[in-house]
Amino acid sequence: MSKTGILIADDHALVREGIIAILGRYDDMVVVGEASNGKEAIDNAGALKPDIILMDIAMPGLGGLEATVEIKKRHPDIKIIVLTQYDDKEYIARFLKAGVSGYILKKAVGDDLVAAIRAVKKGELYLHPSIASEVVAGYLDVAGENLSVEPYEKLTDREKQVLKLLAEGNSHKEIAAILDISAKTVIAHQTNISEKLGIHSRADLIKFAIRSGIIKIDP
Repeated sequence: MSKTGILIADDHALVREGIIAILGRYDDMVVVGEASNGKEAIDNAGALKPDIILMDIAMPGLGGLEATVEIKKRHPDIKIIVLTQYDDKEYIARFLKAGVSGYILKKAVGDDLVAAIRAVKKGELYLHPSIASEVVAGYLDVAGENLSVEPYEKLTDREKQVLKLLAEGNSHKEIAAILDISAKTVIAHQTNISEKLGIHSRADLIKFAIRSGIIKIDP
């Protein structure tokens, strides 16, 4: 039986090491690589071709959602399991819409993570039991009614990436380096974002990003 190749995307080395230790106890899976941010996850997805990516949400630079959208666009056969501390409906709905195959909370890592990997490998959708019923109800409501018309969904995938990076305080030059585009292009995207959202100051863009769950401010 071939082993399931897994890429771990998380900005905390200790978390990655812990997951490697857990998965190392099982003969049907192997960690083929690691990533500490969304850009590394995108690059390593292409270079390593894992079967499954364990994707954190809050990472520096490109976050988990932005990386997921890009990876699913480039490599639709790679399955993604969100592994996070956040159980917010906004995050869950957006990740499901982006095509992830699983959503599991870090506090439940262990047997649940192994079960999620095996289920996803078989083509199933895995939602951690503690959030499954709420997730399904909330996702159907949001995806069916609100998500398709909310302002955030007016943005292109690239504009969503730029918005997240702007809201985190990155300069145009820094965003250009992260996304491998020119600073002029970043400014053009910011102009489009402002027009689509009707928001014309960075402070208000940050407020919008926080309200919309695009960035998380931990207490």
